Amino acid sequence: MTLLRGDALSAAFDHGSGAYDRLVAASPGYHAHLRRSARRLGLPDGGRGLRVLDLGCGTGASTAALLAAAPYARITGVDASAGMLDRAAAKSWPPGVDFVHAPVEELADRLRPGSFDAVFAGYLFRNLADPDKTLDLVRGLLAPGGRLAVHEYTLGGSPVHRAVWNTVCAAIIQPAGRLAGDAELYRHLRRSVVEFDTAPAFADRVRRAGFTGVRILPLPGWQTGITHTFVGRAGRGRDVSARHRNGAAARPGPPGGRGARP
Repeated sequence: MTLLRGDALSAAFDHGSGAYDRLVAASPGYHAHLRRSARRLGLPDGGRGLRVLDLGCGTGASTAALLAAAPYARITGVDASAGMLDRAAAKSWPPGVDFVHAPVEELADRLRPGSFDAVFAGYLFRNLADPDKTLDLVRGLLAPGGRLAVHEYTLGGSPVHRAVWNTVCAAIIQPAGRLAGDAELYRHLRRSVVEFDTAPAFADRVRRAGFTGVRILPLPGWQTGITHTFVGRAGRGRDVSARHRNGAAARPGPPGGRGARP
């Protein structure tokens, strides 16, 4: 099986969107791990006055995690799958949350450079044809000193981690996907993790893109050595804590996309 990319992957997520929330809810620690990674952005004062970009927001699980960590931030969720985004937009959100339907590759033409204080990307980068180009784009969208947190399946490099992942996929994840009628999507999930960077390799990729202070942070439970949070900063400049203390106001929102808004 060839990995799904671009429109083919968006179509697979469109088809799988109806069962997606139910399947991830059955995964131990799924939502708690997203909340932990969102907290690792370290946004001050609940995100008051700050803008956060949620890349690959899917049905809104990562958006909810960001709200739990930074309830006063303005959050823009972006996803290439209209089906997933419709599920997200149908949920109840506070006024500071909006959604844009777009592939990540189009965002350079649709969002202003330096217009976000933080970017969160959950389960996104292993699905991209060109992760390096997207990291460059993300760095451009961040204000100087802006924060990045990537929450991703990235194996730690030990044969044990690969064995645990393949076993869980074969015994639980892929059978559940077949029952939901989304066998192709969950075959892709398994292979996309095995064929993507290890955690150290992805951290090096983030550093090469110009991010500083890059760290790899583990997650607990069965996903130890399988899922990690990567945090870093965009270039130099005062960080969001300093700008917040100096009374920086929220930036105006990005231009609207094709996706519905809650």
